[in-house]
Amino acid sequence: MQPMDLTAYRELWKTHGVMALLASALIARLPVMATMVPLSFLAKDAAGNFGWAGVVAGSYAVGTAVAYVVWSRLADRKGARWVLICTGTAWAVLMAVTALLPYSWFRVLPVAAVLTGMFAAPITQSLRAGWPRLVQGSRLRVIYALDATAQELLFVVGPMAGALVVSFASPRAGLLACAVTAAATIWWFGLKQQQPEQHNEVHTERPTVAQLVFDRHRFALLFAFACCVMGFASMSLGIVAFADHHGNRVIAGLLEMVAALGSLIGGLVGGALPGRRDSYAWRRMLAMTIGFVACVFATSSVVALSVMLFVSGCLIAPTVGAIFERLGVLTPASARTEIFGWLLGGGMIGSAVGSAVAGVVVETFGVRYAWVLMAVLGTLATLSLLHVPPHRPAESADLEEVAVAA
Repeated sequence: MQPMDLTAYRELWKTHGVMALLASALIARLPVMATMVPLSFLAKDAAGNFGWAGVVAGSYAVGTAVAYVVWSRLADRKGARWVLICTGTAWAVLMAVTALLPYSWFRVLPVAAVLTGMFAAPITQSLRAGWPRLVQGSRLRVIYALDATAQELLFVVGPMAGALVVSFASPRAGLLACAVTAAATIWWFGLKQQQPEQHNEVHTERPTVAQLVFDRHRFALLFAFACCVMGFASMSLGIVAFADHHGNRVIAGLLEMVAALGSLIGGLVGGALPGRRDSYAWRRMLAMTIGFVACVFATSSVVALSVMLFVSGCLIAPTVGAIFERLGVLTPASARTEIFGWLLGGGMIGSAVGSAVAGVVVETFGVRYAWVLMAVLGTLATLSLLHVPPHRPAESADLEEVAVAA
């Protein structure tokens, strides 16, 4: 086993702008991540049932999926700074309007949710598109792993923050707090964006949508990520069904936290490994899939499933980080923000499809088959990544740049 080496983290800490950009992006994403809980409760309180809450949440997801692609493409063309500031401000205003709608207008909530989602700022896309401009070589692998790891904190802290405001105040107060906080933090993150380097892009022809998305390497990475997100949605529903089967819904929260903790630790450890060998994304995907296969046989007890979720969770952030890194390196700089927009848009669709399919699978076959579905999706993702070039050590980074240019 390769020894851990914290030098990469120290180098990133010393690299001008890296930690400030990562911190501002995390803080800007936090109120957006916290939105879904108060939005769902607002819809439930207004309509009187959680079915309408699902409709509103789905409407918001559709709007967001559209926004991810549209604003990412515009950010590549015009620069991310003002796209972020304008969309962040518009999102905050629309979310505040949604929060203040009278309960008697609950039938308007899906429309308001779609419109608000359509102005979701391209925070994540801009962040990940910007890493290759700040760091190179082996440090690029580390920063993408760290980015994926930090995202796990948002999945835990964001919904929890939204739930706390709802519990101690109200869903309206929760949405208003998210709107005000997002307006300020997204503006801050936007001001940290570098202006586009026009002199480097003048003679670079932008790829068409077909050329960008259906390149064999990029399409394989997009497909693999969609399969991953579908699998994670299946896992989440399996965890909920497992907790319900055991008659204690608190178990669901604990198991989600165990998997997130495993991913957090796995990402930090993976980033600290020296990376002296070629790193293939398909190998990480396969290892993660094998881990989740083991969960199929661990549904007999809470302890057994907790252990396997932690072990398999340790591979989530390194695997997702590898997909981010490969996609960033194998995409021309002129379309890097847009490709991450397609990635996240596909992820939103994958999440919706994964939850729906997993629900049918669990009802038909049983709880453990949620992880069987995840294993099948992981296998498909692994197969799609077989021909994606590996991340190579720092001395061969220049070869990758030549390959991208070609």
